[in-house]
Amino acid sequence: MTAGTRPTVVLGHVVTPTTSGTDGLLDIPSGAVAHTDGTILDVGDVQDVLARYPGALVEDHGDRFIVPGFVDAHVHYPQIGMIASPGLELLDWLERFTFPAEARFADDIHADRVADFFTDQLVDNGVTTACVYATVHPGSAEALFRQAQRKNLRVITGKVCMDRNAPDDLLDTPSSAVEDSVALLERWHGVGRLEYAITPRFAPTSSDAQLTALGELAASYPDVVVQTHLSENTAEIEQVRSLFPGTRDYTDVYDRVGLVRRRSVFGHGVHLSDRELRCLGQVEASVAHCPTSNFFLGSGMFGVARAQSVTGLRVGLGSDVGAGTSLSPLATLGSAYQASRMLGAPLGVGQLLRLATLGGAEALGVEASVGSLEAGKDADLVVLDPSGPQNSAMLRNRVDGAETLEEILFATMVLGDERAVARTVVAGV
Repeated sequence: MTAGTRPTVVLGHVVTPTTSGTDGLLDIPSGAVAHTDGTILDVGDVQDVLARYPGALVEDHGDRFIVPGFVDAHVHYPQIGMIASPGLELLDWLERFTFPAEARFADDIHADRVADFFTDQLVDNGVTTACVYATVHPGSAEALFRQAQRKNLRVITGKVCMDRNAPDDLLDTPSSAVEDSVALLERWHGVGRLEYAITPRFAPTSSDAQLTALGELAASYPDVVVQTHLSENTAEIEQVRSLFPGTRDYTDVYDRVGLVRRRSVFGHGVHLSDRELRCLGQVEASVAHCPTSNFFLGSGMFGVARAQSVTGLRVGLGSDVGAGTSLSPLATLGSAYQASRMLGAPLGVGQLLRLATLGGAEALGVEASVGSLEAGKDADLVVLDPSGPQNSAMLRNRVDGAETLEEILFATMVLGDERAVARTVVAGV
């Protein structure tokens, strides 16, 4: 603690996963989180924490829940304006809605305006860490970096790379993709809480030459995140098979060029084979589970329990807006539960909360800094108030009748949304 800095102690019902590796939750009904200079100092019983920090500023949230800041492991900020575009499967949906929306980001003023709105929405929904897709335009990534820096969010993003199978005004080349990525990476990576992500959109929109070039780029920056899409939709998988003859499967398209590694974050993974899951697990790669998007586009249901049974494989939660239907991790968790129930392996409350917090942090490789309320981590936390008057009458009525922590949190995930977020603290602010 910096000399003279007065810590803040936040009081409430503390609920957090821990780095012990279990699906259980640390539950402190009369709890407190002390923080200063953007870092958590202490977590524990209110009387103990207050005794250790006499003279601290105190924020008392009564019996409201204090949970870690949420982590969105897969989201497209340029698509926020086209959320809830109707009626098509993935490939047609991209052509009709996504590509025209993304073409507008050639305008830097438009990009900055959307980035400002998007980052405000993250905060409103309690999301303090996000792995985000921009567009092919370098200015789109610049805009998001600027707005995230202004709000001190932990954002990982990069310009999208694609050199085929998209409109001409959204294409780059293998060389320009690398040059633009390096310029952005050198300017923004490691600035505050910002990181760069090498971002081929997905295999169908990148040539062999581009994927190879991006693999070489990834080898030059071994600690940088790689983000892309994998095995989302059956028609997409068939397209990949025809575009990359001789590869064993979709995952092999990325693996053979060095894009499958620790801190590679693959969106969806709905139709992965056992071999592909083992391949990802062997290098501690990650899958971002995007259930609202998977339902909305009819892509299928990702099996969290099946994936988590694979040694080394990391799984986080992704909103995948705009195919996803909400930036709220609570709403996304409700869909994650439904998918797990349909697959015969329903997720418990502890598993669900972990998926949206520490699981997501692990998937992105930032678990040393965020994902749980523990001393030494960033002071990212959310105050949840599911019984507050701003929520739906249905949620308030259910919470009023609940008898256990599990019932309350589960109802909040199934019936709640951003209205249940009473306060978001981003790096102590």
